[in-house]
Amino acid sequence: MTVPHGATARTGAALTLVAGVLAGAVVPVSAQADDDTAEITFEVTTPVGSPTVYIAGNQPALGAWDPGATPMEWTGSVWRMVARFPIGTVLEYKFTLGSWDQEGLGPSSTVMPNFTHTVATDATLRNEVVSWRLDPTEYMRDPEGGGVLGTLEYWFDVESQFLQEPRHVGVWLPPGYGDDPDRRYRVLYMSDGQNLFDPRIAAYGTDWGIDEAMVAGADAGLFEPAIVVAVSNSSRRLQEYNPWGEAPLYARFLIEELIPRVNAAYRTLTGPENTFHMGSSMGGLLSYYLVKEHPETFGACGCVSSHFPISEDLVGSISGDATPGLDPTPWLLKDIEAGHRMPAGVRPFFDHGTRGLDAEYGPTHDAVRAWLLSQGRVEGRDFLIREYEGADHNEPSWRARMPDQLLWMLGGRVPPYR
Repeated sequence: MTVPHGATARTGAALTLVAGVLAGAVVPVSAQADDDTAEITFEVTTPVGSPTVYIAGNQPALGAWDPGATPMEWTGSVWRMVARFPIGTVLEYKFTLGSWDQEGLGPSSTVMPNFTHTVATDATLRNEVVSWRLDPTEYMRDPEGGGVLGTLEYWFDVESQFLQEPRHVGVWLPPGYGDDPDRRYRVLYMSDGQNLFDPRIAAYGTDWGIDEAMVAGADAGLFEPAIVVAVSNSSRRLQEYNPWGEAPLYARFLIEELIPRVNAAYRTLTGPENTFHMGSSMGGLLSYYLVKEHPETFGACGCVSSHFPISEDLVGSISGDATPGLDPTPWLLKDIEAGHRMPAGVRPFFDHGTRGLDAEYGPTHDAVRAWLLSQGRVEGRDFLIREYEGADHNEPSWRARMPDQLLWMLGGRVPPYR
C-alpha cells in the first residue's frame, strides 16, 4: 500500500508497502462463486512454537495493513484465515506476530516482498515464514552485521520535550573519521533513519545505501563526505513530518536539542552552509518545511517523492476521520495562494517518479516550479525539480537516486540525467 510513505517502522509499513511479486502456491478449490466473489484461504507455515500469527494486507478483511488487527487460526500444522473477495481483486499481504517490528522473514532472514494474488476463483494460498524479525535494537547493537561502510553509532530512546515519543538516532561517520583529529565535517540530517543503512531493519529489506553513495561520491572526488544523522520515525510519523501539523515541534527537537548534541559529540561544521536535511514522502515534506521555515539552520535539502498532494481531507481519510466537508485542496497550494515564499539562499531538490503514488505528484511539483520561478529563482542554480521515469514510491527507487541528491547538496552540482 502506498499512502504517504509509512508509519512506524515506517511505522512498520502501514502507509507504504513495496508491491511484491512473490506469491504463494495457488490451489484452486472450486469454480467462481455465483455472487462474483471467491473464497480465499490463507495458510502459512511458521517456525515451531510461533505465538499468534497475524495477516496484514491491502483489504479491510486483511486489516488494511494493520499488523495486529487480523489474527489467524492455528490448525495444528499451519495458521489459517478464510475470507471472500470480489473477483479481480488484487491482494497484497504479509504475516506478523502483531507488529511490523516482528514481521515474517524469508530465507537468510530477509524481509520478503508482499505476497500477491489476483482473485479469480476460490483458492488456497500456501506461504511460508522462515523466521521472525527481531526487535530493531538487536540489529542496531550489531551495525557491522548490516554491512555498513564507515562507522555507525546509535543513541537509543532519545527523549524530547517537544515530541511525544522517544526515538533512536543513528550517527554515521565516514571512513577515516578517526584518522585526522582536526578535520571537521558537514552534517546531513535524515528522517526515517531506520531505512538508511541496514537492510535488516529497513522497510521491506532495502536500505537507501547512503553509506555506499557517500563513499562512492567522495572517492570519485565529487564532494567531501558528510556525517549523517539518521533519526528513526515514531508512530506519530504522519503528524510529526507534516508541515501543517507537528513539523514545527519536530523542528524544535532538531534545532534546539539534537543538533547541539551532535555538534558537542562530533567534529562538525556548523551553519546553514554546512547543514542539510533529506527525507522521502512525508519526510520530503519535512525537509521542505525545514529549509523554508528555518533557513538559518538548513541551507539545502533533498525532498524525495514529497507528498505534496496532502490535504485536510487526505489526512482525515488516513486517520479514519469521517467528518464531512474536509477540504481536499492541498495545503501546499493554499500556501502558494496565500503568498508564501522560499527564503533566498536555500537550495532545495525536489524529485518524484512516474509509478505508484509518485504518478500523482506531477501537478503539485509543477506548481512548486512555477512558484519558485515567479520569485526569480533559477532552476539548476537555486533549486532543482526532477522526474524519474519508471521510478516508484519505494526504497529501491529512492536508493537509486541517492547519488543525485548527494551531488546536489554536497557537491553543489546538477546531477546528469540517467
